[in-house]
Amino acid sequence: MKKDIIIWMGAGQIGLAIVRRIASGKKIVIGDRSLVNARTAADALNGSGFDAVALEADLSSRESILSLISEACKYGDIRYLVNSAGVSPSQASIETILKVDLYGTAVLLEEVGKVIVSGGSGVTVSSQSGYRMPALTPEADRLLATTPAEELLALEMLRPENIRDTLHAYQMAKRCNVKRVMAEAVKWGERGARLNSLSPGIIVTPLAIDEFNGPRGGFYKNMFAKCPAGRPGTADEVAHVAELLLEDKGAFITGSDFLIDGGATASYFYGPLQPKEN
Repeated sequence: MKKDIIIWMGAGQIGLAIVRRIASGKKIVIGDRSLVNARTAADALNGSGFDAVALEADLSSRESILSLISEACKYGDIRYLVNSAGVSPSQASIETILKVDLYGTAVLLEEVGKVIVSGGSGVTVSSQSGYRMPALTPEADRLLATTPAEELLALEMLRPENIRDTLHAYQMAKRCNVKRVMAEAVKWGERGARLNSLSPGIIVTPLAIDEFNGPRGGFYKNMFAKCPAGRPGTADEVAHVAELLLEDKGAFITGSDFLIDGGATASYFYGPLQPKEN
């Protein structure tokens, strides 16, 4: 029997928390670069009464993304996209961050937008990190939003020699994600579907723990200690917002980004997290 399909890319804790809120009675197609990770997530969901299948999928490859979508379409109509895939500044090189988090996300949003059904919706997980950079020019924002995906990495601002370090690459990728969502939401709207992004702050996940133990661990621990919430967040707190955006209560929300960071960005600009030069 055909079912509504959820494409979930990136078998991490935030994505799992989101999927559990929307997946009852639907087919979940999980794509992850690690088939072991995808199968672990599928087993957890199937053991809880959901219907999930695991596939190996590489967000940095258009061919792999198209293969995942093609397989998902065999089960029914694509109604939801949950993209929680990505790599962090402590996990990968500049080139890998740009290829996965920036280029790959752009391709995924574009290709799912071609098959999403009327009434469908999607969320992609960006990051508070994109808010930390100075504002780009309107021209730069437009280039990030609308440049054909295959040409994105050739943009002057994204050439490796113009990226300072992996954190800068990550910030540029996440800024691009937000701009890309705005542009793609217009196209999704032509199919009667919606698309938004989430920008979490410090959320306790295995990826975040890598960051806590990495070269910027002290920076991150200081960040959540001095944000208004005074703590890191949980995957479920991100999923609360995602559920609103994906379901009918969020029917008037599209092309938007939602910052979920316990006030860390507010503190960065106007509180104790302000850089000393400010």
